[in-house]
Amino acid sequence: MKNRPQYSIASVDNALHLAQLLLLEGPLRVSEAAARLDVSVSTAHRLLAMLVYRDFAEQASDRTYRAGPMLGGAPAPDVSVGDLRAVALPHLRRLVDRVQESANLVVLSGPQVRFVHTVECAQLIRAGDRSGKALPAHVSSAGKAILAMLEPDDLAVALAGLDATQRQRVRRGLGVVRRNGFALNNQQTEAGLSAIGVPVRCGGGRFAGISVAMPAFRFSRDRVAPLVEELVTCARALEDDVREAGGDRQQ
Repeated sequence: MKNRPQYSIASVDNALHLAQLLLLEGPLRVSEAAARLDVSVSTAHRLLAMLVYRDFAEQASDRTYRAGPMLGGAPAPDVSVGDLRAVALPHLRRLVDRVQESANLVVLSGPQVRFVHTVECAQLIRAGDRSGKALPAHVSSAGKAILAMLEPDDLAVALAGLDATQRQRVRRGLGVVRRNGFALNNQQTEAGLSAIGVPVRCGGGRFAGISVAMPAFRFSRDRVAPLVEELVTCARALEDDVREAGGDRQQ
């Protein structure tokens, strides 16, 4: 039997953020959770205790915490998200400095993409932080970029929830994405928001995606080519660091 912790948790946002981290990045130690939330270790411990009490987390025998039964219905991402985020963060920051728009890192999770991290630009009006959010992969710019790279069987699984007409339309669009090397989302997921995405090869046939997002009024066709060039440069540099990090782990 579980006893309710003898304290109240005021920071709902921190608790929800922590649940997202467990879902996206896998097991965390208390000290790691504290560092990610920028809170004290004691605060992180109280947050995790509340998540355990509500079945959003479980404590393993090695004293790490992982996603609990309430988060168990979501498919696991195809990429080791914690490592990928750490490697990608400086690349995303450089990309934002160069293009002056917000940048996102996403991973495929079943038929959805999950936003691992957003680096917001300094523009007064900008695309907001989407860290932890999920969108259908076939409408997100970075999601479409990932889907276009999948093997036929994997793509069929990702599109299984769509009806035949939708699947046919999506497949045609992915053919264009495959030829162009990038994908557009011009207000498909949110009115007033446009984005451009490219895939990131993570090794072993796995992919992530990065995107640049902006208010639709700042999007124009003449911005596509220079933004794609910056995205591709960022993706290639990130791929090099992912390979290097993978090699270090194998040694």
